[in-house]
Amino acid sequence: MKKPIFKGSAVAIITPFTSNGIDHDKLAELCEFQIKNNTKAIIVAGTTGEASTMPDDEHLDAIRFVVQTVNGRIPVVAGTGSNDTAHAIFLSQRAADLGADALLSVTPYYNKTSQEGLYLHYKAIAEATDLPVILYNVPGRTGLNINPETMARLSQLPTINAVKECRIEQAAEAASLCGESLNLYSGEDAMVLPMLSLGGLGVISVIANVVPNLTSQMVDHFFNGEISAATRLQVRLIPLIKALFCDVNPIPVKAALNLMGMAVGKCRLPLCDTSEKNLDIIRRALADLDLLP
Repeated sequence: MKKPIFKGSAVAIITPFTSNGIDHDKLAELCEFQIKNNTKAIIVAGTTGEASTMPDDEHLDAIRFVVQTVNGRIPVVAGTGSNDTAHAIFLSQRAADLGADALLSVTPYYNKTSQEGLYLHYKAIAEATDLPVILYNVPGRTGLNINPETMARLSQLPTINAVKECRIEQAAEAASLCGESLNLYSGEDAMVLPMLSLGGLGVISVIANVVPNLTSQMVDHFFNGEISAATRLQVRLIPLIKALFCDVNPIPVKAALNLMGMAVGKCRLPLCDTSEKNLDIIRRALADLDLLP
């Protein structure tokens, strides 16, 4: 087996903004909140971190700041994906220079390349740095799926370490084809236990922004053989999961953190404030877990 980047619950951390840019003080506070609550890794500048609305200098500053703040206590995984291979390589090399422990690379969205194009895209990224790469397969957002056969080819490259898989229906086939040459992480909070039962090593979680302790406990229970306890937590978290995906991620999770008094600011356009109806859904889910001040 390739050495896992982490095992357990990792957070796809939000990026707090002010009108002037990244709120570094708040981002540091969020990193400490995660570490204190047993999160095993922090993914910075991913989808939940709104990387798509950050120019390169700000994107790289977010990575730099989180690496500096975490200071080696847990792994920092930098989101460096792009639908331009040269741009993905640039971001990946700069993230390596900034001290990231690994890379998360989403499929090249919008272009909708072939499976061969996908292979060549990731091969070029993998050969550009020595950092381990997590493939990010989220066809619901990108319009492009990494087929299991392509994952198997990619898994033979030494720095292609893992996949963040959001499709449970193909996870079993991918696990079968790749064996120990590709680590599996759940990319869906509602599917953590099914993914773990297929050999997954953890989750890259959105809800961990709000309940890092419970998300971590759920995964730890599973790995300790306490399946009933893990299942109870997964079921308990379903209303919160539904609430945090009642609108486009990360709109609801930022709304939740603001309702909790954490003052993380708004999403950037084109993402906008959610409706009052959705806010009520989020508020009820937080109240059920005693998370409101």
